[in-house]
Amino acid sequence: MDFVSCISGCPSTPSSSDNGKEEVIRRSADYLPSVWGDHFLTYSLSEECEIHATRVEKLKEDVRKPLEEANDPLALLELINALQRLGVGYLFDKEIKGALHTIFVSTNNNKGIQGDLYSTALRFRLLRKHGYEISQDVFKRFKDKMGRFKSSLCQDGKGMLSLYEASYLAFEGESILDEAKAFTIRHLKNLKGKMDLTLSNQVEHALKLPSHWRILRLEAKWYIDAYEKEELTNPILLELAKLDFNNLQTIHQRDLKETSRWWRDLNLRDKLPFVRDRVVECFFWSLGVMFEPQYQYCRKELTKINQFIVIIDDIYDVYGSLDELELFTDAIDRWDVNAIGKLPDYMKICFLALFNTVNEIAYGTLKEQGWDIIPNLKKVWADLCKSFLVEAKWYNDKYVPTFEEYLNNAWISMSAPLALVHIYFLLGNKIQREALESLEKYPNFIRWSSLICRLCNDLVSSKVEMERGDVSSSIQCYMHETGVSEEIARKHMRALINDLWKKMNKDCAALSSFPQAFIDATVNLTRTAQCVYQYGDGFSDPNCKTKDRIKSLLVQSIPLKER
Repeated sequence: MDFVSCISGCPSTPSSSDNGKEEVIRRSADYLPSVWGDHFLTYSLSEECEIHATRVEKLKEDVRKPLEEANDPLALLELINALQRLGVGYLFDKEIKGALHTIFVSTNNNKGIQGDLYSTALRFRLLRKHGYEISQDVFKRFKDKMGRFKSSLCQDGKGMLSLYEASYLAFEGESILDEAKAFTIRHLKNLKGKMDLTLSNQVEHALKLPSHWRILRLEAKWYIDAYEKEELTNPILLELAKLDFNNLQTIHQRDLKETSRWWRDLNLRDKLPFVRDRVVECFFWSLGVMFEPQYQYCRKELTKINQFIVIIDDIYDVYGSLDELELFTDAIDRWDVNAIGKLPDYMKICFLALFNTVNEIAYGTLKEQGWDIIPNLKKVWADLCKSFLVEAKWYNDKYVPTFEEYLNNAWISMSAPLALVHIYFLLGNKIQREALESLEKYPNFIRWSSLICRLCNDLVSSKVEMERGDVSSSIQCYMHETGVSEEIARKHMRALINDLWKKMNKDCAALSSFPQAFIDATVNLTRTAQCVYQYGDGFSDPNCKTKDRIKSLLVQSIPLKER
């Protein structure tokens, strides 16, 4: 029997009873089976990493020298920007930090760039991105006496694009950057047909989604192609970027192959045929959060956690009865195998698989750092299941929550807080008690990230979920409460996403108790949501554009020219 048949047997068909109790009527979401099957389990891996290793080291040295010795601030900023957009900035992390510090100090001493719109916006974006305190006031000199951006700027496509990208690093209340965003969006749309093809393509790409909101690996692959078409391409940078992309792709393929083997051996696809098999999509999400080679363990374990989130979400959203869900929530809250006796068999299987996987992660942390993190992991799983249960009760009672009620629950049910707590331990940084105490209460930057993820999800999935009979989304709750049209509700959600990004930008720049790798992971998780839900629900519909993006990162390597 195929996957769809297994889960869609008509709603009037009762499930088999586990304990001789009254049989339960199950709903069906008619989820599509995985489009990948066992493709990555049997994938033939490239050995090019080893073949090109010597050449990569040589190219790195050729790039490192100008990074350390450049005297022209603008040339240095452009080199840093190119390295980061080409996806190889992580190879020069120390050198980039040193170069930006020099530029920041010289700027404060009035010896920095005092140039055009392009250079000013580029400097602002890179310094703020790396946590330096730089004021929006640097853009005041591009305004006229009426306080508006000068009309003469409208013909400067390169400068306008640079300002547009910089505006997405805004903090809450920075009106100059809000004006810059509106100004550049309006005029860049008008300029698209009046620029050279290379710049026009970059503008079109940016207007779809700014670079600050994009998955780093996808942006790197896109920019490698765009950079190759530029007139002043640095051939050393281009070759390094291509080689490194392919090398990293091989590492990521190996990670996914191992995770696919874990998923196959777990055998939950057969034991729980009603849930979505999305281990490849879950790995794609993990890859969006951290792509660097040193985070292999984190990627693989996070993929497992992501797949369990999908499984449990399907149990609460579709398959489980309310009585069963209350029992399962209690078992998770107690985190005790002795608490599963009253559960139906399918829930016992899920609980034990989750219990063993999470405890294994906790064991690794205890072994490496001497910290018992089971209480921390147990809490986030209990919080998630309790929030799922709230939504199940809303559905059962046909209750439409207020918009505030919905958001207060939805930022937990989105599961980003659970994922980020696991990420904190999986990254391997030294655990700090102050950070643990903060994580216990979920700091605001985690809340902002999760709300963005939720709203992005709702913008593409609300209609399908409502047709299926799921609980109301943010859009329906807002429409129900305010009486506005769906179009206005969607516009409000997009405005909220913009405002939440500003909050997160500010909070992430001010954090001190968390390692930078964790802050970066939080931002990257948010970027991944923007991508996965940009053109559809990449989890419920495996055939949407997410499939092409997975191919781009995990199947299609970049052709290399013969040397």
